[in-house]
Amino acid sequence: MAAIASVQRWLFRLTPDRQSPIVLGQRRIFILPTRAGLLFATVLAVMLIGAINYNLSLGHALIFLLAGLAVVAMVHTFNNLFGLRLTPGRAAAVFSGDLAHFPLQLENTRRQSRRALDFAFAGQPVASFDLPAEGQATIAIAYATRRRGRLEPGRVTLSTRYPLGLFRAWSYPHPPWSCIVYPKPIRTPLPPASAAVHADHLQGDNGQEDFAGLRPRQISDPTRHIAWKAVARRPDEQPHLVKQFAGGAAEELWFDWSLTPPGRSEEERLSILAGWILGGDEQQARYGLSLPGRRIAPGQGDAHRANCLQALALHGESGESGG
Repeated sequence: MAAIASVQRWLFRLTPDRQSPIVLGQRRIFILPTRAGLLFATVLAVMLIGAINYNLSLGHALIFLLAGLAVVAMVHTFNNLFGLRLTPGRAAAVFSGDLAHFPLQLENTRRQSRRALDFAFAGQPVASFDLPAEGQATIAIAYATRRRGRLEPGRVTLSTRYPLGLFRAWSYPHPPWSCIVYPKPIRTPLPPASAAVHADHLQGDNGQEDFAGLRPRQISDPTRHIAWKAVARRPDEQPHLVKQFAGGAAEELWFDWSLTPPGRSEEERLSILAGWILGGDEQQARYGLSLPGRRIAPGQGDAHRANCLQALALHGESGESGG
């Protein structure tokens, strides 16, 4: 079995492509007759036997014409993939159960268009695309996620049957793609204030009522707090300044693993935490996350939400791989 796997890796180039862009050359493209092509060849063989048996010169001419047409179609099918340049992009994070989309930029350096290009991961929906002559385009190949973690979809099958469907040419590009899959959120009420409010408030008991000055922006600060007028006066100052408020200390919510129902499974508890994070973000609250072995300080904004959700997705290093 190990020898067969080694031969398959060498023959079909199953190892990930580390170079970008990926250029499809002769050794990367495979071609075989389709069922329609085999039926076409069988019909030609029967016609040839009949022409020989009855000594039909016009029959021979028709058979050789059709055979030549099939050979030309085979060349066009192969050339429809040959020389195609593929540049993988970065996939955005999704929630479990949603479709992850892996972007791929296609570049056609020829003066002929490339038609009926089919892209698909193993067992996933097929995306068909036409690429104009000397043109570029970006497509998104879908992958249906099933569970949280780091998703590595594996190789993608690029195939074509253009122009007559008598032959199928295919290749196995294998970009080093990966995607973070968050737990599917379960919407439940946020923890009660007595359990969720952190004992310590913001620095200096700063709240959201009276303006108290400016301070350097941190990555967890929302963009709406940036002092744009001050930034405009000092555009070269790094980092940007944000407004600081005093009076009425703001509550900090803590989404703690211990606050989730202990009778639920680990995945359900992570999904509940994901729902709390989305709820806290929608309320524009400052919230922190506490997991076994990891603690994220309270914060706000898109970057903080993504950081917390990624911690849930990679908790225990659970992941999935494609074929």
